[in-house]
Amino acid sequence: MDPIARVQHLFNESMEIKAQSAATLAEPISMAAADVVSALLEGGKLLCCGNGGSAGAAQLLSAKMLNGFERERPGLPAIALTTDSSILTAIANDFGYDQVFARQVNAVGHPGDRLVVITTSGNSANLTRAVEAARERHMQVIALTGRDGGVLAELLGDSDIEIRVAADSVARIQEMHLLIIHCVCDLVDQQLLGG
Repeated sequence: MDPIARVQHLFNESMEIKAQSAATLAEPISMAAADVVSALLEGGKLLCCGNGGSAGAAQLLSAKMLNGFERERPGLPAIALTTDSSILTAIANDFGYDQVFARQVNAVGHPGDRLVVITTSGNSANLTRAVEAARERHMQVIALTGRDGGVLAELLGDSDIEIRVAADSVARIQEMHLLIIHCVCDLVDQQLLGG
């Protein structure tokens, strides 16, 4: 396939997944945004984590909450658990990589906070441990997942929210996760600031 046709194919594939997901994901995205607003109004914060490209998405969500999305507003409390190399490497060295997020959740998470977990597979041990730590801290979880949700989806409780992109391609799932984050940020601003 020539490069131009390949690019057009990738655009079309991305648009198809977005179109298919719009109907099924609108409700959980709306629920997640309302849950974020509720947590923030009650003095909670967001703790965000993921691996690789999902770590970047977690950082994007934290940045959009803290700095603002498309309108001027006060910063909202959100922490990306993926950004401090000293913390990550110390925990990984002393306790193992599967604890890099859980130990942070245990240290700074409080009841009423939300753990936002972003994963394409749902099978990373460090993310499942983070969900378990959130449970111990009486925190609710918002999970952006892909494929079949993996092991992580099985850990979620009735009060947690899963936004699952039912696709197989990591790239397409990650593209959807970015769109989901933008939708959540938009809805949070709408609910806090009005239309």
